[in-house]
Parts: sequence; C-alpha cells; structure tokens
Amino acid sequence: MVDYAKTIENREKRNEVVKSIIGVMGNLCPHLRDVPEFQHKLWDQLFIIADFDLDVDTPYEKISREAFEKRPDPLDYPQCCPKYRFYGNNLLKMIDKINTLKEEESKKQFIVNIANLMKKSYVTWNKGTVDDNVILDHLKELSNNGIDDSLLPKELEIYYNQKEDSYNSRQAKNNSKKGGLNGGKKYKKYKSQTSQ
Repeated sequence: MVDYAKTIENREKRNEVVKSIIGVMGNLCPHLRDVPEFQHKLWDQLFIIADFDLDVDTPYEKISREAFEKRPDPLDYPQCCPKYRFYGNNLLKMIDKINTLKEEESKKQFIVNIANLMKKSYVTWNKGTVDDNVILDHLKELSNNGIDDSLLPKELEIYYNQKEDSYNSRQAKNNSKKGGLNGGKKYKKYKSQTSQ
C-alpha cells in the first residue's frame, strides 16, 4: 500500500491514500487509535516503511533518516567498585552527605539510619549475624575517618517486618499427606472409610 502511495502523482490523492493507510494501521490497535502520541508514532512508522521517501502533508514533523539512525548517548555507569559491594554506591553517597548537615542532632540521626541500613545490607548479603562494632568500623572506613566518634551510636537496632510462619508454608503443611496440621489425618480417615 505504501509503495502504491509513492507512485501516485497527484498530491491530494496521495494525501488521502496515506490517511487511509494510517487508518488501517490504527485499526490494529483500536484502543490507541485516537491517542495523539500513538498517531505520531503511526506517522513515524509510515515514513520508516516508505524508506523516508514519501512526500505528503503530515500533521507532525517528518522524521529524518539521520534522526532515526542516530545512536543514543551512552549511559554513564559508575566506574568505581566499592570495597564492600553489598552496601552499594548509594550508601557511599549518603555517607558523603553527612558532612553537609549542620545540626549535631540531625547528623547523629542520619548516622544511626545509615548504620542500620548498613547492618541490614550486611545481614541480607552475608546470611549471618554481625557485631555492631564491625558495622561502625566499616562506616568509619567508608567515610575515610571523617565521622567523629562522639556521633557514632553505641548500639544498632534493626526492625525486621518478617512473619516467621508465612502463608504459603502454612498452606503447604495443611495440604500435605504426611501430617502437618491435620493434613494427613483427614486423608487417612477418608481412605479407611472408603475401603470398608
């Protein structure tokens, strides 16, 4: 259809044919047909199909081959690898922000929050318990000893919001044939009654 539209010499007729082609393309996704952004996308796709060689009146700016083939700018990924990778780069940025705070009390609270976050990350990735002194030593080391010892907390508290017995494990116990919470007894009782 697009090749046929390119062969039409009369501009008005060519515009009508192209609008009908856009209508057919829009019928493929009827729920998006009247959305302005989708219409713009359809016109861009039409010019791509026509190899950017279609001379018609368009309600949007005509896409050029150079704009279509231009590669996006590469993303800047962090090039540094932190010593303790399980803390992440965002935590290093948070530690750098400590010195920008002016109030002593807000600094202390910020340090406590960072230390608790560090402890959570450590426990999550290392699957064990950790002494508070290890976390505080890591905090000092990552801040290049820029944190005064009087600002460091004496102990850390982590508040986990985990349920010990999750819904799925309870459900599995109830449905098992070998015990659990009456799962097997019901099965055995029913089986013995039907065999008599």
